[in-house]
Amino acid sequence: MEEPIVNRVANSKLITVDLEELYPRGERIGIDISLWLKEGFILIEKEFRAALKSHDWSLYQNKFVFLYNSQEAIIPSWAYLLISTYLQTVAKKIVVGSKKDLDTVLMKEVIDSLDSAPYKGKNIIIKGCSKIDMPQNAYLMLLEKLQAQAQKILYGEACSSVPLYAKKN
Repeated sequence: MEEPIVNRVANSKLITVDLEELYPRGERIGIDISLWLKEGFILIEKEFRAALKSHDWSLYQNKFVFLYNSQEAIIPSWAYLLISTYLQTVAKKIVVGSKKDLDTVLMKEVIDSLDSAPYKGKNIIIKGCSKIDMPQNAYLMLLEKLQAQAQKILYGEACSSVPLYAKKN
């Protein structure tokens, strides 16, 4: 008589943490500051201020915004700050850098606010596959957050995982 097939993955006590489920939903949009520079690399304050004042900031309503400079112009810090004064009332979040920088900041906020108490003494698997291009730092931040609580942490899928951490008894 054949033994019944047992789904050991479904019966395991592993808790899966999927960063994709924590990923803040919403459109990410970049603003290239060089578009407001003379010849793409010279910041003339009066013209810069006038361009910002006449810009339609409603385009960024409820969006995650990253400010960047596609040219090799040296941009004073106050220029990014000035742009953010216009964005503060419309955008969900503003960062200087790339989309990856924005996603890292967003994931840090989510992970920092994550209640790690439910993971105390548990075996955890950090899900590896994602449809979203997740910043690598998000995985590090999650590991750091959970390591203080978890008994064991693995990475990947329950059927093929890589052990990362086991609490010493």
